[in-house]
Amino acid sequence: MRDRAQLAGHAAGAGRVAAARRRAGRRRTAVILLGVLGLVTAAAIAVRPMVDDALKEITLPLRHEDVIRQQSRDKNLDPALIAAVIYRESKFRDVTSRAGAKGLMQILPETAHFIARNSGGTEFEQGDLADPQINISYGSWYLRYLLDRYEGNVVAAVAAYNAGHGRVDRWGGKALTVEDIRFVETADYTRDVIDKRAEYRREYRSELGL
Repeated sequence: MRDRAQLAGHAAGAGRVAAARRRAGRRRTAVILLGVLGLVTAAAIAVRPMVDDALKEITLPLRHEDVIRQQSRDKNLDPALIAAVIYRESKFRDVTSRAGAKGLMQILPETAHFIARNSGGTEFEQGDLADPQINISYGSWYLRYLLDRYEGNVVAAVAAYNAGHGRVDRWGGKALTVEDIRFVETADYTRDVIDKRAEYRREYRSELGL
């Protein structure tokens, strides 16, 4: 009887030891998992700004901000408006449209010659529009011209940049609203530029000197 009791006691003791080991093992596993989770969380926090920057570079790019700031000062323009027009026209790429519009701000040859005549660019050549400095300078001059023509009405100026001032004059001129624009493409263009202007002001305040 005594042997059976001793065996039972040994078994119970072994069971308690095994249970304690299992509990210790579970605690170690939990600690390890918490450590791994902490590392993953820290890595996610560290990586997130890079991901956000990469996403912004795709969805709302900005380049040549030094030129944009300079032209905004020289022409008394909102730099976010210049950036928004560049975004809508070319997404900051040097491209030529099927209609022949060139460069970042997609300036047509006849518009470029008009700007050159009225801004003193007597040495102007069409190839100059591939230069970001000249392209943004000419596009900014034209934006300033349109804003002055329509007494500061941004909707009218942006619509005229897309569709020409002759059409905007017929649609309402300095009193133009988006609802007055008769071309769907121009209405969409104008809304997009105004929306992007707000986004550039929010996302790139320091880069644009705002």
